[in-house]
Amino acid sequence: MVQYHITGGKPLRGTVPISGFKNAADGILPAAIMCDGEVHIENVPCIKDVLLWLDIFRQMDVKVTPQGSNTFAIDATTVNTETPPYDLMSKMRASYYLLGAMLGRFGKSTVSLPGGCEIGERPIDQHIKALEAMGAEIDITGNIITATATDGKLHGAHVYFDVISVGATINAILAAALAEGNTVLENVAKEPHVVDVANFLNSMGAHVRGAGTNVIKIRGVEKLHGCSYAIIPDQIEAGTYMAFAVATGGDLTITGVIPKHLESIIAKFREIGAQVETSDDAVRVTRPGRINRATVRTEEYPGFPTDMQPQITTLLCLADRQSTVTESIFENRFKYVTELARMGADVVVKNRVATVYPVKGFHGADVRACDLRAGAALIVAALAAQGETNLSEVGYVERGYENIIEKLQAVGASITRVETAD
Repeated sequence: MVQYHITGGKPLRGTVPISGFKNAADGILPAAIMCDGEVHIENVPCIKDVLLWLDIFRQMDVKVTPQGSNTFAIDATTVNTETPPYDLMSKMRASYYLLGAMLGRFGKSTVSLPGGCEIGERPIDQHIKALEAMGAEIDITGNIITATATDGKLHGAHVYFDVISVGATINAILAAALAEGNTVLENVAKEPHVVDVANFLNSMGAHVRGAGTNVIKIRGVEKLHGCSYAIIPDQIEAGTYMAFAVATGGDLTITGVIPKHLESIIAKFREIGAQVETSDDAVRVTRPGRINRATVRTEEYPGFPTDMQPQITTLLCLADRQSTVTESIFENRFKYVTELARMGADVVVKNRVATVYPVKGFHGADVRACDLRAGAALIVAALAAQGETNLSEVGYVERGYENIIEKLQAVGASITRVETAD
């Protein structure tokens, strides 16, 4: 068993470089196999989910070639299967992105339903709605979904999503890029990684317009060509290191970011008492005094991101007064609260609302991560705590944070990765 051993109470000081955005990579990598030629993708985060994608591609006879640090060449000219390997796909949160990508290129696709973190249901009804509108027949048997273009190729359609869904928006864009005719998507997600996937497709010759707005229009093209593209920086990783700085009363400069993507996070951090300075590609975060109470509600972009909810809830445990956090995206995102209580937190959850009562501080404990961002939240608490914390199930953390041990050690954290007997 692998654990992180963390001794808290040390202010973090220094500079932290931010990696490529995990959520963008989850959409861009499947899009790469829609191309007949070779694509070069830079700023790829070397995390477990990305390495899993690359393993899936190799089993599909896609040529994957590392080209230096965080850069890969992907050539899907020889891809020979419509059915990605189930044993690997079932581990993926974003497995459904191959549905739209493969369906668009081959007219048929079979994938497993999403795995990954257990933070709530991941309904695919909006994905199905969009694909059926484009002429796909859908069959779901057990944990396997098969989509087939009834005429051998998808056609353009007008789709109004009933709810805003990042996954359905990206899947529909992927499917429509190679469909015949024009597609209009309304009530879409506007997250930066949706825009990044659209920009990547356009770099390969697709015609996607309006990403980042309420309406996306796609004119289908016959084929996609090779390109070179760099993934945007990870706004959630940046926000997490901001939380590490606030938790420890430190002084961190977080580099290689796009501050506009962090606006809702920066605003909320300033509200709770952090000082945040921004420049073209960096933010500096300090906390001169005690953390202030706040009311937080997660929303779709540009609102406060659900992927930062566990981290800010943990910070609010150290606030001067009672706070309230409402989770509007995932119904099971408060599962980490039980583990946080082992470290001294006093959080009461009813339905999707957490009441966070202030405590004087955290203390070290043996805790386990139950999902990716829960693991990040427990590291926030551990860095602020007195004593040693032993965090297990760290595989979740390593799904989304590149070189987290090395980055934290470089700014003064006492954290080590240890293999122990089960």
